[in-house]
Amino acid sequence: MNLLSAQTRIQNDDIRAVMDRLRAEHSEHEIDTGDAGRWEFRMHYGSLNASFEDSGVLVRVAAEDETCLSYMKMIFAGHIAAHLSTTEGLRWQGDGTDAGTPVFFREISVVSSTRLSPHMQSLRFFGRDLGRFAHGGLHVRLLLPPAGRQAVWPTMGADGLIVWPSGEDALTVRVYTIRALDVAEGWLDVDFVLHPGAETPAATFAQNARAGDIIGVIGPGGGGVPEARNLLLAGDDTALPAIGRILEELAPSARAEALIEVDGPQDRIALAEGKNIAVRWLYRHGREAGRAGLLPEALRERGPAADDLFVWAGCEFADFREIRGIVRKEWGLPRDRHLVTAYWRRGAQGEAAGGEE
Repeated sequence: MNLLSAQTRIQNDDIRAVMDRLRAEHSEHEIDTGDAGRWEFRMHYGSLNASFEDSGVLVRVAAEDETCLSYMKMIFAGHIAAHLSTTEGLRWQGDGTDAGTPVFFREISVVSSTRLSPHMQSLRFFGRDLGRFAHGGLHVRLLLPPAGRQAVWPTMGADGLIVWPSGEDALTVRVYTIRALDVAEGWLDVDFVLHPGAETPAATFAQNARAGDIIGVIGPGGGGVPEARNLLLAGDDTALPAIGRILEELAPSARAEALIEVDGPQDRIALAEGKNIAVRWLYRHGREAGRAGLLPEALRERGPAADDLFVWAGCEFADFREIRGIVRKEWGLPRDRHLVTAYWRRGAQGEAAGGEE
């Protein structure tokens, strides 16, 4: 496979400490180079190689396509910005575009809206050149322009970071799952949980969406369907779109069990069926989402059972912490046999919420 690559050189007296922190954060992805002055790690999107000089570092990133290469640049530039408080002097040479519209951005427009349940709305969007969204992860970021204003979309800076519109042009950004996608026909479906309250801009958009409404989308990311023969899925309403897609894309030889928390029977939606798929619905019956504790309770009741079990979970932050403790400490599953994510957090909005609204 021919990889795309880019490089940058940074001269700074503090760069060694900053790079040591990056190395520690990605230690599980590091590979042995056999050279004390050079280290490398390989992750989902690509690889990063660092070669150290007297007061600087030469960094090379590589990936299989332009989107993943851009992600690798952003990972590194974001780390530098966070720990050096500046990206001055960080300029990339090589493959990929470092200015203009991000290669992973698309403008999409609403085609139709369908109510799936009392608390779930599905929107179908039309877009051009959607092939990139068919691989590389289940999740995308939806970019909602301010009501009544012409959308101003993000651009890429020379340092590899996204330059976001600000002030009156600031966008609302939320993470969602692509529920279904047809590249040939040029459409994708996104399911939205409908929350009570005023501070839910994405849910409000979905509830009021009309054909022709335009938003942006960047991605994908967040990992794909787990490659496991014995899969246990656990999630609340916000994880239901991802669970639905995972079950539909399950390998014929794999088995899956899903534990899904919703408010009541009226919130059940159709999911893939088969002798290798078992779904158990857990009902809050009016209790507040994120406080019922039904998912951790069901997991403890079930137990780990199989030696080859892989656990995937998406839920509110408090349940996330408890579920992660169950699978790691109580069940003793190694890190490569579970993926537990906080999709949202009580009282938090946007990126701080941790995931889908």
